[in-house]
Amino acid sequence: MRFSGKVVLVTGAASGIGLATARRFLNEGARVALVDRDAGALPAAAAQLGGDTLQLVCDVGVEEDVAGAVGRLLAHFGRLDVVVNNAGLMVFKPIEALSGADWMKVLQVDLLGAFYFIKQAFLHMAHGGAIVNLSSIHAVATEVNVAPYAAAKAALLSLTRSAALEGAPKGIRVNAVVPGAVDTPMLWNNPHVASGDEHLDSGEVGKAGDVAAAVAFLASGDATFIQGASLLVDGGRLCRL
Repeated sequence: MRFSGKVVLVTGAASGIGLATARRFLNEGARVALVDRDAGALPAAAAQLGGDTLQLVCDVGVEEDVAGAVGRLLAHFGRLDVVVNNAGLMVFKPIEALSGADWMKVLQVDLLGAFYFIKQAFLHMAHGGAIVNLSSIHAVATEVNVAPYAAAKAALLSLTRSAALEGAPKGIRVNAVVPGAVDTPMLWNNPHVASGDEHLDSGEVGKAGDVAAAVAFLASGDATFIQGASLLVDGGRLCRL
């Protein structure tokens, strides 16, 4: 198994892509730290997954929380080999209705949260480690009323490239996955989708496991020559936009 003996940290792990990613790593032999701010959802996620997991309640948008979570992980597992920055949220408002607080709510989680975990990985991860950031198709082709999310996910791709440059001398690879529409609560709770304003053909909606497989590939030894890349996982949707 590709991750036997490895320790993997997944943010936003209590549901959706994060939960599927944690399952994929567990199935490939890893020990997995489940990071989520929803303390009530983590035990159910851990019970559903089984395997060797550690539950870490953490607001990824608070640097002190992130440092504390990584400290607890190291105290428990003694090492950190892979970080998956998956946690994210959206605010649905037109630009003229957005406030600075709206922007910061999204940026703190979708961009700075990833930065905080990258920083901790650079401080504590040994040579051979890997970081995978979950961006979004919105970084490339977006829609109305999601400006902070689209901007944050575009900035995350830039952060991935910068971190790849600085991670290379440390022996740490940093890459990104760019999912399209994925069958998760975040997709179906999108008001554009829920109202029918945005129509999705069945072939345009992937499964969380499809994204998890791409994440595991980029984190594995099969991708040792891939650094600073952005892997599109959208079923070809962007080709048609």
